[in-house]
Amino acid sequence: MSVMPASEPDVVGAWREMQARHAAVCSALERELGDRHGLGISDFEVLDRLADSPAREWRAQDLAESVHLSQSALSRLVDRLARTGLVERCACDNDRRGIFVLLTEDGTRKHADAAATHRAVLARVLPARLGWPTAR
Repeated sequence: MSVMPASEPDVVGAWREMQARHAAVCSALERELGDRHGLGISDFEVLDRLADSPAREWRAQDLAESVHLSQSALSRLVDRLARTGLVERCACDNDRRGIFVLLTEDGTRKHADAAATHRAVLARVLPARLGWPTAR
């Protein structure tokens, strides 16, 4: 039987608390983005990254890394968003293997509507979960 270092319970406790906080925030975001806008968290995160980009586009490989999805998961997500007209795929001029994901005008509008909900949920849930004072 191994002896646990004195700091290990603190690390495990901190890890569990961080997971609980993450789950609470994700649950609130998933519920409200889904109910109000028909978007999941990953859907919103892709739209958010695209909206923040000056050209409103990202190379698919970089976008997958940014939103912490595998390439295949991002591909399925982009397929769904493309079917609803929120994004488009286009080939990279410099690299035939490269694919870019572009935010459409409908995607820009959907993002703008959903961003207000996203930010409101974060402003409401994060302070409560992190023990921060709430905005007045």
